[in-house]
Amino acid sequence: MANAPKPATVKKESSSSASNLFATLTIPICIIIGICIYKFILGDPTNFIDDNPANLPKVGNYGGMAYKGGFIVPVLMGMLLMVLVFSVERLIVISKATGKGSLDAFVKKVQSFLNSNNIEAAVAECDKQEGSVANVIKSGLKKYREMETEANMDTEQKCLAIQKDIEEATTLEMPMLEQNLTVIATLVSVGTLTGLLGTVTGMIKAFGGLANSGAPDQAALATGISEALINTATGISTSTFAIIMYNILTSKIDKLTYAIDEAGFSIIQTYASTHK
Repeated sequence: MANAPKPATVKKESSSSASNLFATLTIPICIIIGICIYKFILGDPTNFIDDNPANLPKVGNYGGMAYKGGFIVPVLMGMLLMVLVFSVERLIVISKATGKGSLDAFVKKVQSFLNSNNIEAAVAECDKQEGSVANVIKSGLKKYREMETEANMDTEQKCLAIQKDIEEATTLEMPMLEQNLTVIATLVSVGTLTGLLGTVTGMIKAFGGLANSGAPDQAALATGISEALINTATGISTSTFAIIMYNILTSKIDKLTYAIDEAGFSIIQTYASTHK
C-alpha cells in the first residue's frame, strides 16, 4: 500500500504553487504599471514645451526627459518594479522562516536544552519560535525521541537516521526560501542588456539626425542622445538594485542554513555523547 503524502509536503507544494502564481501575475502587472507611468505621468503634456509631447521637454523637467527615452523606458520601469516587488515578497517569506524571535538566541536556547538533555523543552522552544528553521530542528528532535526507543539499531546508525531526517526536512524548507530569487538574478543581466538596447536605438536616432543633408537636425540629435542616456541610466539602476537585493536575500538565506546546520550538529552530537 502506497504511503500517504506527509501533511508538511502537501503544505509546501501548495505554497510553491502560490509562489509560482504570484510570479506569473507579478511580471505582466509590473510591465503594465510601467507603461501606465510612462504614458500618463512621464508623458503628461505639461512636461513639454507648448504642452505638446511631440516637442522637447521643458528645461529641467526630468519626467519629460525620461519620456523621450522611447519605448524601452516603460519596459525598464516594469523591471525595476519587479525587483522591488519580488524583493519585498522574499523579505517577508524569509522573515517568516526566521520565526518570531532572534534566530541566534533561539539556536543558543536549543543548544542549552540539548546540553542538559531536556528534549521536551527544546521542542517547546521550537513551537514558540515557529518558522522554517524551527520546523527543521523540531523534526530532528522528534527523530531523536524516536531513536531513543529504537532497539534494532546501534548508536552510529541512529545518528545517521537523525541526520538524514534533518536533511530531508531542510530539503523541504529551503526551496521555498529560494523561489523567485532566479527572477531577481535574471533581472541583473536583463536590465543591463535592455538598457544597452535602448542606448543603441537612441544612438541610431542621434546619428540619423547628423546624417541629414545640410544642417544637422538638432531636435532629432537631442532626442536620440536623450533616449540613449535615459535608457543607460535606467538599465544600470535596475541592475544595481537587483544585485544589491539579491546579495542581501542570499546572505539571509545562508544565515538560516547555517543556523539549521549548527542546531542539527548539536542534536547529533548530543545523541552520540549520551548514548555511547
